[in-house]
Amino acid sequence: MASGKSTIARALAQRLRWRHEDVDELIERQERLTVADIFARHGEARFRAVERDMLRLVQPLRHVVVATGGGTFVDAENRAAINRDGVSVWIDAPLADIIPRIPLDGRRPLAADRSTLERLYLARIEAYRLAHVRIDAARASPSAVVDAIVDAVATVPPILDGSAPRS
Repeated sequence: MASGKSTIARALAQRLRWRHEDVDELIERQERLTVADIFARHGEARFRAVERDMLRLVQPLRHVVVATGGGTFVDAENRAAINRDGVSVWIDAPLADIIPRIPLDGRRPLAADRSTLERLYLARIEAYRLAHVRIDAARASPSAVVDAIVDAVATVPPILDGSAPRS
């Protein structure tokens, strides 16, 4: 959450001259509600179900950079699909960098307070470690992160079974 995934995905897609898709934007378009409103009206379970559907929608696309929500990769089914069919990238931003980026207007329903955010951050890291590529985004500009992704992805061997994370 608030690591810059959407901004970086857009910039990466532009650099590669690929299509860009944002799972949260697709969800909001389909549901005609903001993410916060979906959580408030229907709960996290409904949001996660729609999120899984949107991921399935973009999965067959090629030459596309997909920005997922912060919790998408935590789900084992989503993670397996992403790792099987593409290169997963963990944009590793320290919590101290993330906190100032989170608006206090309720748009981030899982970041209601700092202690909840810290617990969520620590819990998600375990799943993120299963990504193919980890990019250290500490105080890095979006363009520097894009450069690092391009360099790192170029060294990832072809993905045959998606079972083993790569550095």
